[in-house]
Amino acid sequence: MRLSSYLRRFDWWLLASVIPIIVLGLLTMKRLGPSGTEGDYFFSRQLLWLAIGLMVFIGAACFDIKRFEKRSAFLLLLWGMSVMLAALLFLAGPIRGVRSWFTIGSFSFEPVEPIKLALILILAKYFSRRHVEIGRWRHVIISASYSVIPLAFVLRQPDFGSAFILFMIWAGITVFTGVRMRQLAWLSAAAFFLFAFLWFSFLAPYQKERLMSFFNPLRDPHGVGYQTLQAKIAIGSGGIFGKGLGHGTQSRLHFLPESETDFIFAAFAEEWGLLGIGMIFFFSGILFWRLMRAGIRARANFERLFILGVFLLFFTQMTIHAGMNLGVFPITGIGFPFMSYGGSLLVTSFTALGLVESIHMRRA
Repeated sequence: MRLSSYLRRFDWWLLASVIPIIVLGLLTMKRLGPSGTEGDYFFSRQLLWLAIGLMVFIGAACFDIKRFEKRSAFLLLLWGMSVMLAALLFLAGPIRGVRSWFTIGSFSFEPVEPIKLALILILAKYFSRRHVEIGRWRHVIISASYSVIPLAFVLRQPDFGSAFILFMIWAGITVFTGVRMRQLAWLSAAAFFLFAFLWFSFLAPYQKERLMSFFNPLRDPHGVGYQTLQAKIAIGSGGIFGKGLGHGTQSRLHFLPESETDFIFAAFAEEWGLLGIGMIFFFSGILFWRLMRAGIRARANFERLFILGVFLLFFTQMTIHAGMNLGVFPITGIGFPFMSYGGSLLVTSFTALGLVESIHMRRA
């Protein structure tokens, strides 16, 4: 197929839906540098990651994803990157109590982000070949094993938010492929007992405090509940039209911690108000609409399931991020795709988007 044919089929709406989110995130980062650095520290570095992300997006869009379906060994190699999660436990130093990043000089890499995408690919391939037999327990258990291993390493970091996203990717794809109600009931019961086991065996004390403060942030307003309260103050003080670009006191005066990553939604809402929140939800809605449209028009089960996984990845991350900023979800340290600062998240998100674009352009 000629380049002109691909360009005619290119879904410009899909790319256009994330551009405003990226721009609004960059504007929020402007003059938001950490103490002791220049004000545009995050802004300048995010521009670099944006350039890399766009190049990766173009490369992924030109790549035929069917090659993944035909090469099981390559997919298993991608999934094998989970060993990096184990290496973090021994080689990475703790950052805010979590061992989630490899740090080289002034750059950091979070391996769990590309592993989320690798999990989507391998689950899409597995279920595309066995979706008729999904009612058999062995397929449910084998597919779960692909998630359990990286999930266990992530919990040991400990990164409860990313572990939950890995679980939701597997659960969403499994339910979509036709798991029986009886199996779903057993899986729900297993999830309950797993949570109880994790509570007593894996969750760090600060994670338990975060979950407890979710129900009552005022129980520790100067400790665990501080972030939730400051985020809610920032959002509430924004009102309908916001305080104006660069005039958010909670983020600019550093009352709101991690305002460029975990709490960029609150920092943005303070300056742009309810109107700005509506803009973010509007463009996110366009993104989800185009993903659903691409999934419906996909030519094969592997491609449909992959797009479903990308949909679940973006939807879960955006929902958790907005929810914890609004105080309706516990604080989990999940960034907002295309908006939060961070190269690992941005480049992985663009890779996923580019592969969806590749499927859309090559549809029959």
